[in-house]
Amino acid sequence: MAKAYSEDFRRKVIQAIELDGLKKCEASLLFNISRNTINLWLQRQAQTGDVKPKARKASQQNKKISDWDKFRTFVKEHRDKTQSEMAQLWEGEISQRTISRALIKIGHSRKKKHTDIVNEMKPNE
Repeated sequence: MAKAYSEDFRRKVIQAIELDGLKKCEASLLFNISRNTINLWLQRQAQTGDVKPKARKASQQNKKISDWDKFRTFVKEHRDKTQSEMAQLWEGEISQRTISRALIKIGHSRKKKHTDIVNEMKPNE
């Protein structure tokens, strides 16, 4: 997600419009921002009385798997199960997609290891 403009910059743009008499389209060209951004700032100032950026919410990633050693042993015990079955066997509520991401994180792969098979030509008899 893009970083929000600073409060100082926002005030400078609004001051140029309100006090210096600059038009919104001129201010957008001068400060290299969109008119929509200026409109949103002016709207926020009218509603809240301030132009501070909204506080960002913390990411919603719930770390359902926190003990990675325990998860590695769980995978070794249940390596023949599908990800959906692993999700049902794991203690607590967890999705198949979370299991999938965790398996990738620990480097587990269900792909079979290729062995060197040499195709020898048999002599014609």
